[in-house]
Amino acid sequence: MSEITAPPVTARLAPSRRFSVAPMMDWTDRHCRFFLRQLSSHALLYTEMVTTGALLHGDAARFLRHDEAEHPLALQLGGSVPADLAACARLAEQAGYDEVNLNVGCPSDRVQNNLIGACLMGHPALVADCVKAMRDAVAIEVTVKHRIGINGRDGYAELCDFVGQVAEAGCRSFTVHARIAILEGLSPKENREIPPLRYDVVAALKRDFPQLEIVLNGGIKTLDECLAHLQQFDGVMLGREAYHNPYLLAEVDQRLFGSTRPPIGRAEALARMRPYIERHLAEGGSMHHVTRHVLGLAQGFPGARRFRQLLSVDIHKTPDPLGLFDQAVGLLEGR
Repeated sequence: MSEITAPPVTARLAPSRRFSVAPMMDWTDRHCRFFLRQLSSHALLYTEMVTTGALLHGDAARFLRHDEAEHPLALQLGGSVPADLAACARLAEQAGYDEVNLNVGCPSDRVQNNLIGACLMGHPALVADCVKAMRDAVAIEVTVKHRIGINGRDGYAELCDFVGQVAEAGCRSFTVHARIAILEGLSPKENREIPPLRYDVVAALKRDFPQLEIVLNGGIKTLDECLAHLQQFDGVMLGREAYHNPYLLAEVDQRLFGSTRPPIGRAEALARMRPYIERHLAEGGSMHHVTRHVLGLAQGFPGARRFRQLLSVDIHKTPDPLGLFDQAVGLLEGR
């Protein structure tokens, strides 16, 4: 396992979960998070799920790598062996993460076979043991992201049993995807769309566990919806909408956190990525590693198609990637 070098210790406040961007496999890598941070200073950002095996037996430094600018930042772990999760939580703390989150929501067959993700909702005592082991190992907050149930265990009493046991282990913050997960017969994509959203179930959970922080996830698309949900819940988490339409984050600080700074413009947000991209290219990386995450920045206005073509197609053919990047910035001027 690669050695982890702890960054300089800086005084940071505990992260607010009032607004967060969900952990999304293949999407919320370090380049995506750096870009999203240009749009909002306050949104809590999550890594992709990283399995305990990847950290303990793979290139841990690569999986934990992040830029200081990404904070507030949480690492999401996938696993079900308490000792392994505790060891990985320590790595996260040493690497400077602000929070470690346990994935109890992913419905993929691949992770089910390793007792990772949503199938753990059928094992609340084990999840409680995992949370306790992590909490005993680190000073940073340990949180859980889960569904409202799984097929065969989708009653409200069973949900309360799950939350209650995990809360007794010391977890105080639960991010709840307001759908059940159907563990057989549906793909992960279908599990994000077919089971109906049940915000009422999550609202009941908040009423019955008022002492816990309950963050709502699932189907939220606008900041108006966020503000409405924040009347009932302690926080909101957006997933795919934040990725495909990232510019909605530009008003998060003002509308949800009371910032008086004007929202950043699209062109400025993209232009701020240039030094980061230059460093990435100097390290031998490809511009596409970064620019694939910014394609939604032009959503909703004429020129969006050309913008996407520049950064997703032409980028692979040009001898001057930074010059092409500057063209893309120009397309956003005044937007």
